[in-house]
Amino acid sequence: MEQSFESLIRSSLKVITSAPDKVGFSSALIHLELSYPEGVDGARILNSFVEYAIEVERKKIEADLNIIIENRLAELGDSIDAARTEYDVSKQARIAILLENDAVQRSQLQDELVALRKQLRVGRMDRIAQLKEAIDIAQSLGIQKPTMPSGLSENFRAGEGPTMYTEINNQQIPLYFMGVEILEAERSALLKRNSDDFTEARIAQIEREMWMLQNNREVEVLERRENEEVFLSEVQPIRAEIVRLGKAGSLEFSSIQLVSVDRKALEPLGPIKPKKNLLVLLGVVFGTAAGAVIVLIRNSMAARRVESLGGG
Repeated sequence: MEQSFESLIRSSLKVITSAPDKVGFSSALIHLELSYPEGVDGARILNSFVEYAIEVERKKIEADLNIIIENRLAELGDSIDAARTEYDVSKQARIAILLENDAVQRSQLQDELVALRKQLRVGRMDRIAQLKEAIDIAQSLGIQKPTMPSGLSENFRAGEGPTMYTEINNQQIPLYFMGVEILEAERSALLKRNSDDFTEARIAQIEREMWMLQNNREVEVLERRENEEVFLSEVQPIRAEIVRLGKAGSLEFSSIQLVSVDRKALEPLGPIKPKKNLLVLLGVVFGTAAGAVIVLIRNSMAARRVESLGGG
């Protein structure tokens, strides 16, 4: 049936289009003519053919549009996946930067703490050495109790009468004037000391800062995020477009008018073939010519016969 229909369409269907205008554009008007034998419903065939062609084109447009929508949805999905990947990478990078900064700060504070404790220990040992030297001097001078330089001179003037001395001096008094007892007590305390941390307020501050660096609250908040989709940047327009394309996929294409049929095919008032008047005329012409030819042939044969009889 399809082959017969195809043969009929190729041999009998004529497509007439308008001639292009001066600019070179053709009109959108198409005229179809179908020649068919008697007994065939040609008008229904041509109208059905037009409807079939329109339906085929509508399905092609629907299929093309669905492919475009699917490709666009896939592209938008890839954009969201890329945004999600970018967010994951940026979040991990942010966490790594925060942890790295904390580690650097802890190392710096630890180095400062070690250097500060070493400085305090060296200072304590220097103080012990100074005390030892001052004790030796005080013992050699016989200074057991704290005294002043003027008091030391009074000891050397013990045989003289009572005298009151006033000493005005802007120079620092040597350490050995503190006396052996006080110097020995301080030196003994320094030797028994196990830690010098309490002597420096910065050590307590360093320990406080190091304790604060043990837990980074921003890192904890980043790691505890549950709905991370809300933190994706510049994806709201993409999601809105996905929703619109989802609704576009449910369009009713049967209501789309691709062409406007000005006039459907109708049964002709009369057949275009055969043309009786033309056939009669052709019959008369060909009959007359055939009769003339036959007469000429018979006359020619009769003349030859007479000539052959006279000669004998």
